[in-house]
Amino acid sequence: MFSVEQREKLRTELLREAELDSRISGAAITGSAAVGREDRWSDIDLAFAIANGNELDNVLSDWTVRMYRQSSALHHLDVRSDAWIYRMFLLPGTLQVDLAFVPAPEFRALGPTFKLVFGKAAESHTPPHSSPEELIGWAWLYAIHARTCIARRKLWQAEYMISGTRDHALALACLRMGLPVSHGRGMDELPGEVVQKFKEGLVRRLDTEELFRAFRVVIDALLHEIQSVDGGLAERLQSSLVSLGEVSHVTSS
Repeated sequence: MFSVEQREKLRTELLREAELDSRISGAAITGSAAVGREDRWSDIDLAFAIANGNELDNVLSDWTVRMYRQSSALHHLDVRSDAWIYRMFLLPGTLQVDLAFVPAPEFRALGPTFKLVFGKAAESHTPPHSSPEELIGWAWLYAIHARTCIARRKLWQAEYMISGTRDHALALACLRMGLPVSHGRGMDELPGEVVQKFKEGLVRRLDTEELFRAFRVVIDALLHEIQSVDGGLAERLQSSLVSLGEVSHVTSS
């Protein structure tokens, strides 16, 4: 396990090297460290602006070589979003280092966790949040597939689909209460009376009876959340969603 001192030392080194790289016109600390919420388990999150006239891919390639040679990176993963590319490195000791690169005109805060270190940032922009309709749509889609997987005795896939239904319903609760929605970040902040409805929806063992039991709990909790944001839609969906968890409906298919 990496130490806090190792993490801080590497972050300082990376920011120093970025400032010396003429192709990088700005840098920011992002993530929990940007807002004073860093803890023992936090990773390193940095964002870099690529100055006009430089190829982002070339800078990204050079910094990737640096991470492998100087920081002994073990592997990396890319995530792209609009003009940004996020390259996430796994280092020995399980330290994760996320380096985000974007052309200078698009270098800006995309949320509250953005602390400019040097250079200039464009006016901040918050990407649109998921809508209740989108989360509800994903929830019933996962629910339909959960029913089908149970009927086909695809037990592992059924568990995956039940969890997907539950997670989108919990995300709907987070959205309703003004909590972070993505990646489950707000779920631990939900009130006890909300999460209590979902607790029995965890699958305890992989057999049809248990999958049905957990699935029915999740469907009930999902309907409660839909009712909280759109009573009319909950009324339209109730019969269909409830029918998904009926044993006779599935086993006779």
